[in-house]
Amino acid sequence: MQTPIEEKTTQPKYTPKDFASSNEVRWCPGCGDYSILAQVQRSFAQILGIEKEKIVFISGIGCSSRFPYYMNTYGFHTIHGRATAIASGVKVANPDLSVWVATGDGDLLSIGGNHFIHLLRRNIDVNVLLFNNRIYGLTKGQASPTSVHGQITKSSPYGNVEYPVNPVSLALGMDGTFIARTMDKEQKHMQEIIIECYKHTGTSFLEILQNCVIFNDGAYDYYTDKENKEDRVIYIENKKPLIFGKKKDKGIKLDGWKPIVIDITKGDNSINDVLVYDETSKELAFILSSFTDNPELPLPLGIFLRRQRSRYEVELENQIAYAKQKEGEPNVDELLKGNSFWEID
Repeated sequence: MQTPIEEKTTQPKYTPKDFASSNEVRWCPGCGDYSILAQVQRSFAQILGIEKEKIVFISGIGCSSRFPYYMNTYGFHTIHGRATAIASGVKVANPDLSVWVATGDGDLLSIGGNHFIHLLRRNIDVNVLLFNNRIYGLTKGQASPTSVHGQITKSSPYGNVEYPVNPVSLALGMDGTFIARTMDKEQKHMQEIIIECYKHTGTSFLEILQNCVIFNDGAYDYYTDKENKEDRVIYIENKKPLIFGKKKDKGIKLDGWKPIVIDITKGDNSINDVLVYDETSKELAFILSSFTDNPELPLPLGIFLRRQRSRYEVELENQIAYAKQKEGEPNVDELLKGNSFWEID
């Protein structure tokens, strides 16, 4: 994947260490959060022109929500599920800021689910990093909204009876404009996607599949196993055929609207039969988001959807400017003694 970096100015230029705070990083040894932190810091060092003083990290509650303490930027550790609501207010109040949300699958998709879907539909220029380990880690191992059906957890000792939320499908359903997925062990890939998140104007949503070594260790081993990963993971690239496998001999073909895996070296199949991806197609994005429901299909990583549409904060500013032009500068005293009142007998 090519990642041409948007150069807004020639200064300042940072190194990853410039984004590391002096606070001791305190996650469990081996936690995937360490990788995410490192890749964010490395990615930011590659983005020319971004000033540390104009970056804000907002978090809610959970292991992921310690993130602002470890970034040498501004930050706000808020309350459970409300990170996206706070981030929306920060961006609307100061549109010049680069606003980021660090959140977990419980924080974002359970108590925070309502705020998340409204952030997506409003398309506020906020970047959401979802740390998805399929478990409540900070509260010691209860089933989360992304825990798989049948999963044994502290709150489901006989198996989880619920079916998981598909974060990518949810974001697509709420008309998100930038939706992507990566994994904690895919370091270079994660950096590239984080940079693309920054470049997008509108809400960017990045699901990061992340391991919890204590309460859900090995949740993604099926996709990270070095021996078989190439046969179980497919990388989405715009305008390129969906090919995967150790020998790059497998491809995704659409049989009507049904995706199937074909061997492009056998029978009548060839690379010409393979689906060429279009990251502006919401229909194709939905099809790929459903791959996680079918073990016969590979796990897609990359940018599912990238579109442009109007943003809430821009339209709001324009509306305020129009109202001032039409009505003049507002006066609170005049408003209070105006004729918008009623009497109660």
